[in-house]
Amino acid sequence: MRRILLLAFVSVVAFGLPLSAASNQQVAEEVIALARSQWAANIAKDTDKSVSFLADDYTEFNPGYPTRIDGKQLNATLYKASNEGAGKSLVADMTNAKVQVYGDVAILTYNYIGSALTADGKVEPNLAKSTRVYAKIDGAWKLVHANFAPVGD
Repeated sequence: MRRILLLAFVSVVAFGLPLSAASNQQVAEEVIALARSQWAANIAKDTDKSVSFLADDYTEFNPGYPTRIDGKQLNATLYKASNEGAGKSLVADMTNAKVQVYGDVAILTYNYIGSALTADGKVEPNLAKSTRVYAKIDGAWKLVHANFAPVGD
């Protein structure tokens, strides 16, 4: 009996870990693709698509506001207001992306790099240190919290 249990344990460890690593890699690819899809929607000024990736109780810290932003609806309102402004995001991407997976939670950290067209027609870099927390809700990955911090001078 011990031999059977030991063999079962070794089989799970030997064969289960690669499957878990492959599963984690798939989750990493999915959440990175979601972040990029959200940026593409922002560049296209498609607010409805941009906020479709957010959970209803989404929260966010970003340098543009002094307090936490609570809720998908408030974020949608702020996205719409920024989309009506004269500035425009031109390109967005990430470097140093890392995804940590814990069951139905995935944490994406990265350095944001992008360019924006300002209201006066200048192209300026847009940089941030970013964290996004995703949770699997009703079978789909949703962004539940994000923290965007400016890169120091």
